[in-house]
Amino acid sequence: MQWNTLLKLAGIAGVLAIVWMLPAGDAVADDAKRGGVSLLGDVKAPADFKNFGWVNPDAPKGGRIRQFAVGSFDSLNQFPAQGQPASGLTLVYDLLFARSPDEAATGYGLIAEWLSYPPDFGSATFGLRASARFNDGTPITPEDVIFSFDALKKVSPLYSTYYQHVLKAEKIGPREVRFTFDVKDNRELPQIVSELPILPKHWWDGKNPSGEPRDIAKSTLEIPVGSGPYRVKSFEPGRSITYERVKDWWAGDLPVSKGQWNFDEIEYTYYRERIAPFEAFKRGDIDYWAESSAKNWSTEFEFDAIKRGLVKKEAIEVKRVAAMQAFVMNIRRKTFQDVRVRQALNLAYDFDWANKNLFFGLYTRLNSYFDNSELATRGLPQGRELEILNEVKADLPAEVFTTEFKAPSDDARRNLSAAAKLLGEAGYANRGGVLVNAAGQPLAFEILINDPALEKIIQPYVQTLLKLGIRASIRPVDSAQYQRRHDDFDYDMIFDQFAQSESPGNEQREFFGSSTVNVRGSHNLVGIQNKAIDAIIEKVIFAKDRADLVAATRALDRALLWNFYVVPTWYRSSEWVAYWDKFNRPATLPARAVSFIQTWWYDADKAKVLTTR
Repeated sequence: MQWNTLLKLAGIAGVLAIVWMLPAGDAVADDAKRGGVSLLGDVKAPADFKNFGWVNPDAPKGGRIRQFAVGSFDSLNQFPAQGQPASGLTLVYDLLFARSPDEAATGYGLIAEWLSYPPDFGSATFGLRASARFNDGTPITPEDVIFSFDALKKVSPLYSTYYQHVLKAEKIGPREVRFTFDVKDNRELPQIVSELPILPKHWWDGKNPSGEPRDIAKSTLEIPVGSGPYRVKSFEPGRSITYERVKDWWAGDLPVSKGQWNFDEIEYTYYRERIAPFEAFKRGDIDYWAESSAKNWSTEFEFDAIKRGLVKKEAIEVKRVAAMQAFVMNIRRKTFQDVRVRQALNLAYDFDWANKNLFFGLYTRLNSYFDNSELATRGLPQGRELEILNEVKADLPAEVFTTEFKAPSDDARRNLSAAAKLLGEAGYANRGGVLVNAAGQPLAFEILINDPALEKIIQPYVQTLLKLGIRASIRPVDSAQYQRRHDDFDYDMIFDQFAQSESPGNEQREFFGSSTVNVRGSHNLVGIQNKAIDAIIEKVIFAKDRADLVAATRALDRALLWNFYVVPTWYRSSEWVAYWDKFNRPATLPARAVSFIQTWWYDADKAKVLTTR
């Protein structure tokens, strides 16, 4: 890979060179300072960029956007496992580096002006901007960065896993912090540390209005101090929360921020389910709607406001790895510990029927945990992928090496017959229409949901399982109970997803690694404890270059698929959105997200016209 030209940028006493577009895999001097980093190659923005190409730098500020959330909330602290945080809290805190919704695995300096790391990726050093401030005017210091790292790693299952290889953070200069890792050659670690949200140490070390010490490990309804583009303006617990734009936001004029976060207010109103807020949207009480149901998208958007042109409806293409959305089996339960049972449950799901009769043919069947990308398995393993799999061959299903994985389709009758055979091999027999094991115990389980709209999607699957003698039932609960049971792994099966990026890494331990199987609130939803998968995850994390990462990820994908931990369902390559015609947007949107809140703006002229139509 060729190096890019080193470009000098103003700042840092006007003498230090900042390497802007070097790929993370190139070996460079320890003191090379990067203002933009990517795990996939060069960043798009040039060193002297004034703003991103996917924003309108002159977008007007103002207006209000009214959205909805399902469920409830009882905390304004989003970090610990305790409590149910309000929607939108990520707007309150800035990160060391800002993520790019236009590029995969790419970040640009925000609180930190630059980062550097040695050729062996054994540490990462950040230089903080002198202008960085919390929204109470307090400068952001290395002490705040160190506090944030220590606190989040302690109280958050996600961060404790994500940063498990980060030994410490230490101040090495007036505005410099170094993170030291306990491993080398992990190309991802510098970048994932750059995604650390920075919290105000002085505020969390203080006392609340009642005179009690604040505790970041606990839920709270005290409005936090942040550094981001918005602050909490007002809220009613469990009912609504409103954020206001920080008009003197310290980062507002930086190239990395220009043209973004344009709404003066962002309001979330809470509902128990999605039917009532959709009616509110049709009345004009909610401004923006992101639809996830193919049936609704096909049948429910013919109301008067759309016919009159007051509401716009669009399918906006996005480029990203498809999330593995699936029926997730909790193999902590004895019911699902036999892989033949899990495979039978896969065979019983009739996607073709569901797509035709429920989804208007709008979905594509998932065949990978990394579908719609080069990371997905293809054909039979070969080359480097085969080498990786061969190292753990004794602990993998034989089909990994002999058969290309394809989710069941086409012939529902044949699939059910194959499922019945597998269940028989697993020791189950049909007794009067009920499938029981040798001890007479029925094969039965509960599918836990918190969205009533899922019932009509899941019910046909339940009916198909009944043909096999499997007693599956749907258990709807409110969002608070669902969250508790989700965090405690207190379910048989749930309908959930594993969202992936184009540069998988440490988060795979959180999803599928043995170390997180008993960590409350972790994303090891299946309960996987598999030494072969653990070993392959390490290959992903310590991949030497992009080709090695692709091979290791495909190996992981194949191992997961042939263990049948989930029943894959569907994905789509576009976002379905509708909105009242009082907003505007950049000529070019980011490639990987609609980014409505981040890049769109309130159009006062359109709003005036709207009131007269």
